[in-house]
Amino acid sequence: MEKIKVAVIGYGNIGKSVIEAIEVSPDFELAGVVRRSTVLNVKEAKELNGIPVVDDIDKLGGVKVAVLCAPTRSIPDMAKKMLAKGINTVDSYDIHSSIWELKQELEPVARHYNAVSVISAGWDPGSDSVVRALLQAVAPKGITYTNFGPGMSMGHSVAVKAIKGVKKGLSMTIPLGTGIHRRMVYVEIEGGVDFEQVVNDIKTDAYFAHDETHVFQVDDVDNLQDMGHGVNMVRKGVSGKTQNQLFEFNMKINNPALTAQVLVACARASLRLNPGAYTMIEIPVVDLLYGSREDLIKKLV
Repeated sequence: MEKIKVAVIGYGNIGKSVIEAIEVSPDFELAGVVRRSTVLNVKEAKELNGIPVVDDIDKLGGVKVAVLCAPTRSIPDMAKKMLAKGINTVDSYDIHSSIWELKQELEPVARHYNAVSVISAGWDPGSDSVVRALLQAVAPKGITYTNFGPGMSMGHSVAVKAIKGVKKGLSMTIPLGTGIHRRMVYVEIEGGVDFEQVVNDIKTDAYFAHDETHVFQVDDVDNLQDMGHGVNMVRKGVSGKTQNQLFEFNMKINNPALTAQVLVACARASLRLNPGAYTMIEIPVVDLLYGSREDLIKKLV
C-alpha cells in the first residue's frame, strides 16, 4: 500500500504531537516539516533527526495533505496558499464564532483547485462538535452544556502570547458549570511595559471578551504549565415526546496529543471527500478511520 505523504506546517506543541501520530499511523508517511526557520536548537535537532525541515513546502515532494499547526489567526491565509497548490489542508482553527465565515472563505478556493480543506479539526471545535451533534440527534429538543477544563487552553494561550508586551503567557480554563467558564491568565511581561494595558488588551481580545477573565503577572510561566485538559458535556432533552432524557460525556486528556490525533484522522478523511471545505460534523465518521469499510462496519456496528 502506498502511504499518504503529509507535511506538518509549524513545530510547536501541536506540530510535535502530529509528527508522533503520523509515525504510528500505518497509512501515513511524514514528508517533512515546514517552518519559517530551518535553524534548529539542540533539542529540536535531536527530535527532528532524519526528518526534512524546510522553509517552503515546494521543497518537499509528493505532499497530499498539509496539517496546519499554526496560530488560529494565521490559518485562513496559510490554508489558501496550500489549497492553491492542490494540497489538502487540515487545521484546528478554534474561534467558534467565525468558523462558518472561514468555511465560506475557503470553500471556493478548495473547489477551484480541486482540493479539500477540513477546518476546526481539534477536539473542540472538532470531535466534541460531533458528540454535540449526535446528542442533539437523539434528543432534538433540549439544552447541551459544554464545560471545559480545568486545564490549559492552547488557543487562548497563543492569543495571550500575541498581546503586545507579553513575553510568555498561559491561559487556564476553569469550568463554572452550565457552559460558563472563568479564564485565569498568567503572563511574563517585557520590561517597561504597562501591566494594566496588557490586562486591558487581553480582556478585550475576542478570545476573552465574553468570559470572566483574571490576569496575573508571574515570574516564570513555565513553572505553571500543564498540558492536561478535559470536558464534561451534558444534554438534557426530549426524545420524541418523552421528557427528561439525560446524556453525559466526559474526558480527561493531554491537549496537544488529542488535537494531533484528530488532525491526522481528518487528514485521512480529506482524501475521501469531494473538493470543498468541511467541518467535522459534515464528515462520515467511518472516513476518519484506518481500514476497509467492510471491516470497520463488521467490527463497530
